[in-house]
Amino acid sequence: MAQSKKWTLEECVDYAMKNNISIKQTELELRTADVDKKAAFGSFLPSVNASASHSWNIGLNQNITTGLLENQTTQFTSAGINSSVDIYNGLQNQNRLRRANLSKVAAQYQLDKMKDDVSLNIANAYLQILFNKENIKVQKEQLSNNEKQEIRTTELVNAGVVARGDLLDIKATVAADKQRLVAAENALFLSKLSMVQLLQLDDYKDFDIAEENVAVPLSTVMAQKPEDIIEKAKQSRVELKIANTNLELAEKDITIAKGAYQPSLAGFYSFDTRASDSQSFIGLDENGNPMLGTLPLFDQFSNNKGHSFGVRLSIPILNGFVTKNNVERSKIALDRVKIAKQQAELDLDRNVYNAITDAKGALNSYESAQVALEARTEAFNYAKEKYAVGMMNSFDFNQAQTLYLNAQSEVLRTKYDYIFKLKLVEFYFGIPIKQNN
Repeated sequence: MAQSKKWTLEECVDYAMKNNISIKQTELELRTADVDKKAAFGSFLPSVNASASHSWNIGLNQNITTGLLENQTTQFTSAGINSSVDIYNGLQNQNRLRRANLSKVAAQYQLDKMKDDVSLNIANAYLQILFNKENIKVQKEQLSNNEKQEIRTTELVNAGVVARGDLLDIKATVAADKQRLVAAENALFLSKLSMVQLLQLDDYKDFDIAEENVAVPLSTVMAQKPEDIIEKAKQSRVELKIANTNLELAEKDITIAKGAYQPSLAGFYSFDTRASDSQSFIGLDENGNPMLGTLPLFDQFSNNKGHSFGVRLSIPILNGFVTKNNVERSKIALDRVKIAKQQAELDLDRNVYNAITDAKGALNSYESAQVALEARTEAFNYAKEKYAVGMMNSFDFNQAQTLYLNAQSEVLRTKYDYIFKLKLVEFYFGIPIKQNN
């Protein structure tokens, strides 16, 4: 489908936000938290249940209307409805609703973190593809130069100007260049495959990204003090928000567990009625004699209806230390979450310091690689001049050429390494991945 297009970084990130499997899984947790919230709200509502039964009694049975034993076959129908509602249960329902709200917030933070992680992975994969593309250009250019050199050396050997050993050396160099080109092409394919998997695309063969000339950005973030970047990260990063929300959840669990110590009060109401096809007293005749018969069905339902309602108080006295143990478990969980929060703060500090240090080191490596490339370029140009006039043998020339090629590759590697590590620092500073593209 969309693989025929050239993907930009922004398009990759946007597509991954909607299709990445890890994000989809985390979104399910958010939906689950929403269901849990609805369930917590439902605990405030009364419970209402209806019941009905119809039975056949054969043989000697008690007439439930007259109370007499009768040998007959009768049918009996009963129906009822009952309802109950919590009036007070140690504020557990209220606290469960508050906890459900916190759980939904925590799930949203988890989703935000997953999106951040995927965005970073997308940016890294994208830059890796760009590096591999440029590296292939370098390898192709080098191969083309050496193939031209091979043709020229062949002519010189045929003319008797240079030894045949020089031709064998350049042939070996061309073969090595082809191997490096194949390795570079394989690296590009694997980097594209990694991106396709992050995007959850079906067809990876035609996937490609837009040709971008990514320059090394000038960032003001690196001029900030590490302490300022860390403080900014503490305000914006979701890791600490998750830790703080988990702490609130653990505290709420203790409150819920302690609510079981308190008495609970519930109100109830029930309605029932019945009817039977057995004969029963239905009144007196004109002579004052009792009459037996079967009243119409709905008349029986009307005559036999009944209501009951009231309140039910339950006071916990001893339940095998269940409530106490639940409170203790919740307290232990709270201590565990407190330690996790401290660890999250330490991890954030360490990650930010590492990111800053890595970015500075990557910049120094890139600048050093540029200086080295300038020197290798001059050395290679000088070697070409000496080789052209026969003042350098093919082995030394190939060595100079290899060093020049390695210097080019090192500039590309350090360039994209620095760009990604700089983006990571800016990410901790609160700058989204897409904003810089």
